[in-house]
Amino acid sequence: MNMYLVLYDLMQFCGHSWIFTNMIIRFMTFGKESVADTFHSIGFVMRLCQLLSVLEILHILIGIDKSRLLPRFLQITERIIVLFVVINSQEEVQGKYVVCVLFFLWNLLDVIRHTYNMLARMGIYYLPLTWLNFSLPIPVYPLSVLAKGFAICVSLPYFESFGTYSIKLPFPFTFSIYFPYVLKMYLLVLFAGMCFIIWNLFSERTAHLGTGNIKNKRN
Repeated sequence: MNMYLVLYDLMQFCGHSWIFTNMIIRFMTFGKESVADTFHSIGFVMRLCQLLSVLEILHILIGIDKSRLLPRFLQITERIIVLFVVINSQEEVQGKYVVCVLFFLWNLLDVIRHTYNMLARMGIYYLPLTWLNFSLPIPVYPLSVLAKGFAICVSLPYFESFGTYSIKLPFPFTFSIYFPYVLKMYLLVLFAGMCFIIWNLFSERTAHLGTGNIKNKRN
């Protein structure tokens, strides 16, 4: 099972590294013009990587990954909702700057995380990488949540205009779902979950970067 997890992290590392490198090269080559076409260039691989990340919940449930379930579940579902429900369904949103920023932040964290996990499963620890893995998410994750919230706000006019995912049941039912209201309520859940996840990030950093743990990994 440990070999399977190493292969999983390697696959995710390759996917996120390709996205991250592609974004940087495109921006350096085409400048701001590359932003509008970012989703169409890397969207398929991005969706594939995020769908594969759902396996991480299964890994925790069956006990082969010792990570905490709730924080990981929240982080994965946040991405799935924003990527597939908000961005993927509204073509007008896909060319916005916020999508490029969001993908950059996601892949920055995932390249580091999967690199650390892959090496750690093989018993290899590098202190700079360990420090990055448990320190960088503390400032970057809140920025990604702000980007998610902004992406949702940008998408609201399009959901209102096109009626995407809004449901109105015919008579005799008087029940209807106006999807922009659902997204507005989800914004509250998103920022409430952010507080919990940030607390968990600080807890994990303390657990892994405490003086005793650092000495043991050096030895």
